[in-house]
Order: sequence, then structure tokens, then C-alpha cells
Amino acid sequence: MQNGRQIDLSTQVERVKRKTRPWKSIIALLLAIASAVISHQARRGTFTTNDLAKQFIVYGTAVLFLVFGSSAAYGLAGKSRELLEPTAGPAHAAIVRYAILIVGAFTTLVITLVLFGIDVSQLVLGGAITTVFLSIAAQQALGNVFAGLVLVFARPFQVGDAVRLQAGALGGTLDGIVTDIGITYVRFDTDGSVMSIPNSQVLNAVVGPVPPEAEDAGAEDADVVADGKSGTPGGPEQPQPRPAGPA
Repeated sequence: MQNGRQIDLSTQVERVKRKTRPWKSIIALLLAIASAVISHQARRGTFTTNDLAKQFIVYGTAVLFLVFGSSAAYGLAGKSRELLEPTAGPAHAAIVRYAILIVGAFTTLVITLVLFGIDVSQLVLGGAITTVFLSIAAQQALGNVFAGLVLVFARPFQVGDAVRLQAGALGGTLDGIVTDIGITYVRFDTDGSVMSIPNSQVLNAVVGPVPPEAEDAGAEDADVVADGKSGTPGGPEQPQPRPAGPA
């Protein structure tokens, strides 16, 4: 009983932490904004203090902004993943989390350098140029990622649905059962073999359920194959014709 109570207590503590986690992130974000405002106003000479106190306020609040801003970015990224994972799936929720972390970390770094009085124009320009080159180099991969996000939120089909894809890029028509919707690929089970199709091609294809006649034709083909295992025209369960003998 004592172990059971300890398990229940730890579960309740974890639930309380999950509930209070967004408030911690929001409070950290507000404290970061307040620290940035105080540091900026102190640098402009709004507070009537001596030079030593002014420098202490400027750099001290800048450090506080770095701490609170990093904590807020990390907490909000984790909370966004928890909210999106039940609907968008673990893969796409992880993408959103990493995107928030990258944007939050870069923004926090740039603002911290500005609060310390460092010129960041070259850093921002270099980051923008690097981003453009990376976007051009990874154009197809990024296209598949964004197409996967559109498929998750638009929901033209779900995992386990039997669908038909029709597009020229796919070589015509493809029937199969959706087994997974990943970051860059959608996986189909087509007659026992799993095919991975890029999300961008799936998004550009005509999507619909498999027609009933196609399913019936597949079932009839399976029956014919099952009857043909005996090597006789009539199948194993049907009477076989007798060979003609001498009269």
C-alpha cells in the first residue's frame, strides 16, 4: 500500500507540474520583457543615478533578460509540443518545438547583444543570407515538411484509411492503405508492400477512397489464386472431370 500511495503521489505531482509549466513560461516571458525595458531605459539615461549604478542596472538586467528569455523559449516550445502531439503526431509536434526553440534562441541572443551595446547588423544580415542559401539548398525537403503539415491539419485521410491517389508524378493511380504520415513521407501498404511517397506529391495528387469495384476485383483475384493452388481447373473443393476412357 505504501508503494501504491507513493506512485499516486508522484503521478499527482507530475500532473501539477504539467499544469503549472505554461504559467512558469509566461511569467518568465513577462520578466524577460521587463528586464529588457529596464535595461534599455537605463542605457538611455532615464534613471538619475551615477555611472556605476547605471552600468550595473544596464548589464544586470541584460543578463536577467538572457536567463528569463531562454527559460521562456524552452518552456513554450515544450508546451507547444504537448498540445500538438495528440492531434498532429509526434513528428510534426517535434518540428514545431524545434522551430520555436530556434526562433526563440536567435531572438534572445540578438536582443541580449543589443542590450549590451553590440552592433548586430552584420549578424542579422549574415543570418538572413545563410537562411536564404539553406532554404534554396533544402527546397524539396522543406516543401515535403510543409506539405506534411498541411496534410496533418487538412486531414484528407487518416492512418488506416484505404485511399486512391491519382497523379502523373505517381505514374497513374495508386491504391493502398495509409500506414504512417511522417515528416517528409506518407507510407502506403499496397498489396503487402510498403511504399514511401513524398508529402509534396501526395498533396498535389487527387485523393479519394478506393472504389468498391476495385475492392471486389481484388477479392475475386484472391479467390482465383486460392483455387488455383491445386493446379486443376475446378479447384480443390470442386469435383474434377473424369478423363475419357475406352468405350
